[in-house]
Amino acid sequence: MEELEKKIGYIFKDKSLLRKALTHSSYANEAGNCESNERLEFLGDSVLGFVTADTLFHKMTDSPEGEMTKRRAAEVCEKALFGYAKSIGLGEYILLGRGEERSGGRNRPSLLADAFESLIAAIYLDGGIKPARKFIRRFIGRIDVEQDELRDYKTLIQEIIQKNPEEHIDYILVSESGPAHDRRFEVEVHLNSNVIGTGVGRSKKKAEQAAAREALLLMGYKED
Repeated sequence: MEELEKKIGYIFKDKSLLRKALTHSSYANEAGNCESNERLEFLGDSVLGFVTADTLFHKMTDSPEGEMTKRRAAEVCEKALFGYAKSIGLGEYILLGRGEERSGGRNRPSLLADAFESLIAAIYLDGGIKPARKFIRRFIGRIDVEQDELRDYKTLIQEIIQKNPEEHIDYILVSESGPAHDRRFEVEVHLNSNVIGTGVGRSKKKAEQAAAREALLLMGYKED
C-alpha cells in the first residue's frame, strides 16, 4: 500500500480506507470478514462528477452548458477511468477472489474503473475534498476525446423533451444478469408511461445511454 500511496501522491491516515477501496466483492465474499469497495464506489462516482464539473466550469469559460456536459461525460466514462487506473497500475494492488483472478480481473475495464472511483472516495473520506480534488485534477484533460465520445445521448434527449414541460423521461432497470465480474444491465427509457427505447450495457450508465440513443434514432435523430 505504501507503494501505491507514492504513486497517487497521498498518504492515508486511516490505512483501512485504502484497503477497503482495493477490496473487490469477489475477495470479500471469499474472505467473509471484510467489506468490499462497492459503497466507496458509489461515493467516489459523485465526488468525481462534482470535481470534474467544477474544473471544467472554470476551464471552459467560453463553452455552453451542452459542450461542458459532453466533455464531463467523456472524462468520467468507463473507458476514461480505465485509462486513469492503468496509468497508476491500480490493477496490481486490487484484492481479488480466486475466480476473478483466474479470469483476468486485474485488467478488466469495468473492475478497474470501479476501483478508481473507490480510491477517490477513500481519499475524500480520509482527507476531505482538497486532496481528492488534487488527485482527480491530475487526470482531467489528459484524454484525447474523439467527437463521437462527446455524445451524451441522455442529455440530447432531455434537451428535446424539456421543450414540452408536461413530458418527462424515466430510465427503468428491467433486468440485471451475469456473474459479478461480467454484469449485464438492460434499461428502458420511458416517455411518460410509454417505452421509447431499450439499451443493454456492462453498467447501468452504459445501458441508459444505449436506451437514449435508440430512442433518439427512432425520433429521427441523425448521427454524423
